[in-house]
Amino acid sequence: MAELKKQLEGMDFNSLEDANLFAGQFMRQSNQAPNDDFHGLSSEQMHRFLYFPFESPHLVSFPTRLDILPQAPVISLFKLLCDAIGDSGLKPTATGNLQRKTCRDIALAFWGAEKYGEKSRYGEIRSEPEFVDLHVTRLLAESAGLVRNYKGKFILGKDCRKLLAEYGLAGVYPRLFQAFALKFNWAFRDRYQAIPMTQQSFLFTLHLLRRYGTTWRSSTFYEDCFLTAFPQLLREIRPLGDYFSPETVLRRCYSLRCLENFAEFMGLAEIDRDPADRYADAFRIRKLPLLELIVLFRH
Repeated sequence: MAELKKQLEGMDFNSLEDANLFAGQFMRQSNQAPNDDFHGLSSEQMHRFLYFPFESPHLVSFPTRLDILPQAPVISLFKLLCDAIGDSGLKPTATGNLQRKTCRDIALAFWGAEKYGEKSRYGEIRSEPEFVDLHVTRLLAESAGLVRNYKGKFILGKDCRKLLAEYGLAGVYPRLFQAFALKFNWAFRDRYQAIPMTQQSFLFTLHLLRRYGTTWRSSTFYEDCFLTAFPQLLREIRPLGDYFSPETVLRRCYSLRCLENFAEFMGLAEIDRDPADRYADAFRIRKLPLLELIVLFRH
């Protein structure tokens, strides 16, 4: 509005209608111009990214199947889950989760003997929720309509069996991707407040990774981009005690949900942590080829 006011200074119009026409044209041009805070996106494009990510084919499209076998933690776990369910199905626990033995068998196959030994050094997996990545994969598969709980058993849905038979995991991945972006609650895995914008802006995060992710960059770089694009979010964030300010909470939420639990888990990026400081919040990240195979940007 400040720019419009500046443009209107010293201008004479024959009528109020002419003034409104000029203002409308100016605002349209402004909304269609690239915004530095949005890293090449216009305000209009950002609006589409946030509110119509899967309904903006002029900006971005998503294939219904891939031409290659996707490599991603979620795919590895989904395959192991499908193998465990098989043709006979799996009986869930009383709480509706996978049985303990199934979880341990999948964990051993997923991590390998050495890593499994490290992770179970202080106690083996006792329930599905303790193996968080598997728990998320199972919930995700259900929300995508790939796995069902039918007559007291987990079974592979009809669509899932058809996709696997015709296209393999390359046909399943897009369903998991869309379910993760739209249906799965990203706040589920942590104890921070909801902050829906971290999930709603998933396409902006992928835009940033596509634009800057060819080389390793710090997670702080992407946090900065997010905070610059959505500075108003800080007013909605509650501090955690005396040690975590609203900005610290928002930064941690963004890196955790968008970079680690989404981009890395879905195989869209890889993360490298300093082995000498394994508990540090910051890490390095760069994009993987799968990102530009599942998201086809057109701008």
